[in-house]
Amino acid sequence: EVQLVESGGGLVQAGGSLRLSCVASGFTSDDHAIGWFRQAPGRVREEISCISFSDGSRYYADDVKGRFTISSDDAKNTVYLEMNSLLPEDTAIYYCAAIEGNYYSIAARPPGNVYDYDYWGQGTQVTVSS
Repeated sequence: EVQLVESGGGLVQAGGSLRLSCVASGFTSDDHAIGWFRQAPGRVREEISCISFSDGSRYYADDVKGRFTISSDDAKNTVYLEMNSLLPEDTAIYYCAAIEGNYYSIAARPPGNVYDYDYWGQGTQVTVSS
């Protein structure tokens, strides 16, 4: 089955940057998508970004748009989340997740909809100090 391993979390001061990595293996279809989620204490888990390998489309949540960038290195089977201008409110556990087997067009998703991801990484802690 699909395996996901996150890395790159840590402690950073407000205004700083971090790059998270998600190394994926075990896909059986070229049609798949990988998303980044975060969960802070007392808050629900939220999708903050995703990338489709079906059509290359990308999604960003409003509160990270313009600060975070999702990208992929197909040769390394890795998806990155570059996080800039970090804020204390970005403190959370960050997870990557994957889904495969269908055609994924992020632009076609209804507003507010999130894929039912089947595979999850272990999470990496990001702490932003003020």
